[in-house]
Amino acid sequence: MNTAIVHIDCATDSIPEVAEALAALPGVSEVYSVAGNVDLIAVVRVPHFDDIAEVIAGRISKTPGVLNTESHIAFRAYSRHDLEDAFAIGLNDAD
Repeated sequence: MNTAIVHIDCATDSIPEVAEALAALPGVSEVYSVAGNVDLIAVVRVPHFDDIAEVIAGRISKTPGVLNTESHIAFRAYSRHDLEDAFAIGLNDAD
C-alpha cells in the first residue's frame, strides 16, 4: 500500500463541507480538521504509486473549496499498532 499525507488549505467558510467531500473520494482513507498552518490533512492510501497523482492532482485539488495542497509521500510506516499485530498470536487481550 502506498501512502501520502496531504496538507490542504481551503476556503474558511467551507471547511466541514470540503472535509466531507474529500473523505468520500476513492483513495482517501481519512480526513482530519486540524489547528495550525493548514485547515485539513488527508491520508491517501492506494495500491499503486501512480495512483497517488490521480487522487491528489485529479481529485483532491479539483474539489470545490480546496485552495492549495502540499503532499508528503510516506516511505516507511512506524506504528505501535503494526508491531502489535505482527507479534500477536491470535489470543484476545484478557480484561
